[in-house]
Amino acid sequence: MPKSDLIAAIEPEISAIRRDFHRHPELLFDVQRTAGIVADKLKEWGVDEVVTGIGRTGVVGVIKGKGQDSGKVIGLRADMDALPIHEETNLEHRSTVPGKMHACGHDGHTAMLLGAAKYLAQTRDFDGTAIVIFQPAEEGGGGGREMCKDGLMERFGVQEVYGLHNMPGLPIGQFAIRKGPMMAAADRFLVKLEGRGGHAAKPNETIDPLIAACQMVTSLQTIASRNADPLDSVVVSVTALQAGEAFNVIPQHAVIKGTVRSLSPEMRDLAEKRFREIVTGTGQAFGMKVEIEYERGYPVTFNHAGQTDFVTSATKSAFGKEAIDTTVPPTMGSEDFSFMLEERPGAYIFMGNGESAGLHHPAYEFNDKAIPVGMTYWASLVEMAMPQRAARATSIAW
Repeated sequence: MPKSDLIAAIEPEISAIRRDFHRHPELLFDVQRTAGIVADKLKEWGVDEVVTGIGRTGVVGVIKGKGQDSGKVIGLRADMDALPIHEETNLEHRSTVPGKMHACGHDGHTAMLLGAAKYLAQTRDFDGTAIVIFQPAEEGGGGGREMCKDGLMERFGVQEVYGLHNMPGLPIGQFAIRKGPMMAAADRFLVKLEGRGGHAAKPNETIDPLIAACQMVTSLQTIASRNADPLDSVVVSVTALQAGEAFNVIPQHAVIKGTVRSLSPEMRDLAEKRFREIVTGTGQAFGMKVEIEYERGYPVTFNHAGQTDFVTSATKSAFGKEAIDTTVPPTMGSEDFSFMLEERPGAYIFMGNGESAGLHHPAYEFNDKAIPVGMTYWASLVEMAMPQRAARATSIAW
């Protein structure tokens, strides 16, 4: 049976699983129900080995092709967790858990990789081993890092690794990718200021932390405007400033919070260095006691050149030459697939979700029409990366 017919036959079951995931969203590492269904389905469909508990609640499946001569092993990753957002849709399959919803499409990502696993376990038309990776806690928990710490790559012999994310606004059947930085590193900061509070009518008797905090907010913008190379992007966003409660009281304390995004290790280092210098220096100038908490989060999601070329070629072969845009600019959003790309070469691609609300929006919905597209993408990647011996002689080198 042709690939398209097999995938079309599988698609209704996978769509139903996707909607079940949507009804029952789970956060961060607390994805026991989702991971349990994933593991049960992989076993039911004859996946050669199913391992749970990688990275706390991650699931890994091993699918061996008909041929094992190539010795090649590639990993395919999907994320399972939802977001702490109250869903605002009238969908029949809307979230049943108040305050939680799949507002980023991880229900669809998990379902598509499950569908591809079923197809690959049925056909096994490849020479090598496919590792399907179902990861918890992408939304701020660093589940990708935890799976790597648990020896994901070494234990399963992964040589290359690939990831995918849906993209609202990009048409169904269309893809976007670029070499190098695809998504930004994401760091966060919290600064505590302590001055001397007092009566608002006697500011000369106080050391006002609000004045210092406001100066810091303004000065931090010079990291992007005066310190960064204009061709090397950086974003410094102060997203919270908390101080005082009364009209006639100058507060004792102030707190500022925010995020720093960058696309290169050099800019990441520069941004942190200048951040600390500006905050410390401004605090001293205004007579403040200053405490800085600066946490490095997800690193840059960096697509390796050879693997990006391969993904581009495979996508064109499966969907047509016009189906992929390789000129997409990087986004300043972040993604913890970056930890896996630091461990092994690979590539991360955006896949069209059609016209929908944006990611992390309470009205967002993963488009089920994308499910057969994603399944086809994953299956094609495996079959083209590890072609059977007869096909290998005529396959394009990459």
